[in-house]
Amino acid sequence: MRGVEGRTTGSRAAAVLLLAAGVLTAAAAPAEARKRGGHHRPAGGGYSPPYAAMVVDVKSGRTLHAVNEDALRHPASITKVMTLYMLFEQLEKGRYELDSDLNITANAAAQAPSKLGLRPGSTITVEEAIKALVTKSANDVACAIGENIAGSEPRFAEMMTRKAKSLGMSRTNYSNASGLPDPDQITTARDLTILARAIQDRFPRYYRYFQTRSFAFRGRVIGNHNRLLGAVEGVDGIKTGYTRDSGFNLMTAAKLGDRQIVAIVLGGKSGASRDRIMADLVRSSLPRAYAGARQTAPVTEVAERGRPAVIAEAGSRTRTEIASAEDDEVETTSSTSISPPATTTPGMRRPALQAIPGAAQAYAGSAAQAPFPSSGGKTTARLPAVEGVASRAEAPPKDARSDAFRPVTPTPWVIQLGAMDDEDKAKSILSDARSRTVALAKAAPYTVRVTHGGTTLYRARFSGFTEQGAAQDACAALKKNGFTCFATRS
Repeated sequence: MRGVEGRTTGSRAAAVLLLAAGVLTAAAAPAEARKRGGHHRPAGGGYSPPYAAMVVDVKSGRTLHAVNEDALRHPASITKVMTLYMLFEQLEKGRYELDSDLNITANAAAQAPSKLGLRPGSTITVEEAIKALVTKSANDVACAIGENIAGSEPRFAEMMTRKAKSLGMSRTNYSNASGLPDPDQITTARDLTILARAIQDRFPRYYRYFQTRSFAFRGRVIGNHNRLLGAVEGVDGIKTGYTRDSGFNLMTAAKLGDRQIVAIVLGGKSGASRDRIMADLVRSSLPRAYAGARQTAPVTEVAERGRPAVIAEAGSRTRTEIASAEDDEVETTSSTSISPPATTTPGMRRPALQAIPGAAQAYAGSAAQAPFPSSGGKTTARLPAVEGVASRAEAPPKDARSDAFRPVTPTPWVIQLGAMDDEDKAKSILSDARSRTVALAKAAPYTVRVTHGGTTLYRARFSGFTEQGAAQDACAALKKNGFTCFATRS
């Protein structure tokens, strides 16, 4: 609800009536939320946009600052972080490439500013779309992403809401892909800290797009609305937002040395005051964040939780994950000899790496360690490459790999890179990791077929480690090359 300004003085009776109406509205709001299954329509007295904020230590999970963190708020353009989460997921599934075209419909072109002003019938590449959302916060492009993925923006909004619930964002509801005003588009500061962590955990390669300061688009140079990039030490993203109902919002991620936080500010009175508040929160919170190995599990979707269990061992240099032993879980192992990488044939489409289920990943370090994704050469302007990290295009195509199997007896300690829904995808990531990591030269790649609850996954693993420390050292080398992994007992 928009704040009521300039109230006129009246009789004492009128004041009492107004107070009573406010109490009744406040009492009715929770009931209405329950009736709508947790969704809250902040209209007619149920919503106000004062300050809300939360800061979370990524490594420990500890709350460093919280004010109104569970109060319902409109996310405005921070919505686009979830829109990009959904798009990144499609990229990892191989449905799109960075140079794939997205079609612009009349509906997308008609969206209110901020926008690129694309014409109906035109196209924009996926990579251009990502940068347009990160920098310009383009509503026409956000709508187009939703329409291309789901067929319509309302269906896409339903997908976004389901994704939010699966991540644990229990009070979030989406009605559109852009964050344009809608009474049902609601969230909380707490929910947004979950999203800020999830998009980094799940997509370390694509997360680096949020560091984009500007990009050239068809003769224009478009700058980023996030004024803290480059201005506050440690800040590496992620998204601003504003509508009249929401106030000035900001989602921020920051890392300095071995400390890492995510922070949310909602309901700022102006862009400048919001930025000052966030800058102060970052500067005061980062020194208090935990500097040791990450103790918290990555943010995962609800269907993936509970397997494997996470055990934080005191004195360990890195977190260790031990697979859960459940009665209905059946594992079968196989292994593959991986040939040396072959030169990629121009035009040959490399199999996309499958998204690694969150519960099967270890934290992949900072986004600065992850290789920046390739666009297939269609867009030349991109962020600086990470020194010493090979491009994904250098990995061998599937046809160049040997599919020959040989028995592997797992050593006491192994490394797991993830669990895929297809064995070829598991082999693909094993080949990619081995070709780019010297520490795995003598390790034996193999897959583990796991059937659980009617779902079959293939764990991608390396054997060859008799000691925990050796496995963790090799995993650390993998992380420097942008891979997620964890050491586990075989």
